[in-house]
Amino acid sequence: MTGRGSPHDAAPHDASSVARAAAACGDVAALDAAVTGCRACPRLVAWREDVAAHPRAAFRGQEYWGRPVPGFGDPAAGVLVVGLAPAAHGANRTGRMFTGDRSGDFLFAALHRVGLASQPTSVARDDGLELHGVRVTAPVRCAPPANAPTPAERRTCGPWLDRELALVAPRVVVVLGGFGWQAVLATLAEQGWAVPRPRPPFAHGTEVTLRRSGAPDALTLLGCFHVSQQNTFTGRLTPPMLDAVLRRAQAIARTGGDADPEE
Repeated sequence: MTGRGSPHDAAPHDASSVARAAAACGDVAALDAAVTGCRACPRLVAWREDVAAHPRAAFRGQEYWGRPVPGFGDPAAGVLVVGLAPAAHGANRTGRMFTGDRSGDFLFAALHRVGLASQPTSVARDDGLELHGVRVTAPVRCAPPANAPTPAERRTCGPWLDRELALVAPRVVVVLGGFGWQAVLATLAEQGWAVPRPRPPFAHGTEVTLRRSGAPDALTLLGCFHVSQQNTFTGRLTPPMLDAVLRRAQAIARTGGDADPEE
């Protein structure tokens, strides 16, 4: 329970206050700061804080972030990479998306191979990593139990992704997995992008180009299997497969959607 004057008093605490807080953010830095104070989903708040209070043995003695995790990378990126949610002992521990776990190891190694990251590893917020032309984020900002946010939690968190897409204005969105795919399509439809009906199903390698009335540039969605251990350890997603998607995203970002798929 918080007392009068607590920092939690002004934090978003339900869906409507999340929407107001996100809409009020004038730039990406303000959005990132607002995200980290959110307390709108009681189940997620309880879980992320309980995990932070009971670290794994391997991380005992480390101070966990234990808060919502903002996006990370270039605030004017041509390529936005969208996952699912922070991992309990990864981003929920380090405070940076895809940082501190095997999924992040796989993703950042690929970003480095294609020239979008300054180094192949991401282990902590102060490790010196820089991203160039790319930003990584998620439709749900708190670590969920069993890596499974509820539909209501995704909807409550949705305004953060909505505002991030509007502020970053990427040309390409690389979506890791079906959960993120549905979340991004729903958000883009709300923003007025001409999302086909029925909505395009998720598949690795799927490419969908969207347009919006009054917008000079197209927006391209690229589907990619999630970088989860379930996919990478079994070979469902290999480094060459991920590299190919990222290189395709780079090509589209450079040309505005006119790149040859074979480039």
